[in-house]
Amino acid sequence: MFRRFAVVLGFVALVVTSVGGATLLLRPAGVDMSQAAARFVATLTDEQKATAVLAYDDPNRTKWHFIPLAERKGLQFKNMTPDQRREALTLLKAATSEVGYHKAEVIMSLEVILKELEKAKVGGNIRDHERYYWTVYGKPEPTGKWGLSIEGHHLSLNFVVKDGELTSFTPSFFGANPALVQNVVEGGPVKGTRILEKEEQLAFDLLASLSPEQRKVAVTADKAPNDIRGGGELQAPQTPAAGLSAKELKPEQVAILRSLLETYLNNMPLELAARRKGELESSGIENAYFMWQGADKPGIGHYYVVQGPTYIVEFCNVQPDAAGNPANHIHALWRDLRGDFDLPVK
Repeated sequence: MFRRFAVVLGFVALVVTSVGGATLLLRPAGVDMSQAAARFVATLTDEQKATAVLAYDDPNRTKWHFIPLAERKGLQFKNMTPDQRREALTLLKAATSEVGYHKAEVIMSLEVILKELEKAKVGGNIRDHERYYWTVYGKPEPTGKWGLSIEGHHLSLNFVVKDGELTSFTPSFFGANPALVQNVVEGGPVKGTRILEKEEQLAFDLLASLSPEQRKVAVTADKAPNDIRGGGELQAPQTPAAGLSAKELKPEQVAILRSLLETYLNNMPLELAARRKGELESSGIENAYFMWQGADKPGIGHYYVVQGPTYIVEFCNVQPDAAGNPANHIHALWRDLRGDFDLPVK
């Protein structure tokens, strides 16, 4: 368990976290992001800025998706100079944790596998590990509000920073095809790589821990849906929570559920993750619901939702990978039920 509280130094709130008796002073993620974004923007030409730097209220800010679109907002990594690429990756590092940054790197590199395995397809999707886009909305300054999106196939990260504080990080989407690397391709991840392992395995562990009575409530369908809900939509589905209430879980099962939720939050900078984990505890982990649909073992389509008072997590693994291995293609998403993109739900 951890404890946290905020202190103010100058005009910037810092999060103090106690972990295992050690006290850590976490620098606000929004400060580092603002500085990194400003350095990135400073490397751009005027022509590039017209693509990569948009007004905060530009309609493109809330347009997002994780599918392999032909056109996307922002400046493509492929079209950046070496200096610009370095600053773009530094910005991605500032907007994520070490774990989250590593996941993003591997997800991008999975495109190498897809390109090789799908090279015989005519008119298929463009597969390119450099086809990822950076967009800054507004001016990344110490005061005021600005936004950031980093997006491409199977990756959509969206942020808002206000007065140096990272106030929104949703929608936050990570996907993987293949989920488990089984085909060796030069330049791609090694065989056995399973970049979203915890998102999947912890949910299997929780499902396996349930009693027959608990499973009857948690499992709401024998077949998984085709995908997560609300892909590309402004806000998450505002539907009532379904499945098994965490109030009906044993302590050891609650511990698995907490670890599952923290796996998603651990993609974000430490300071923001500490704040969001504090919110999980203050809102009551017992107020979450766990719902499962589909098979209870790998290789067959499965899907789950964890929904709490302010958040919803969706995970879906039903599609085959490019080599035809069944249920080896993950979509995983964290959304804020109070409003994504720092916009209140209407």
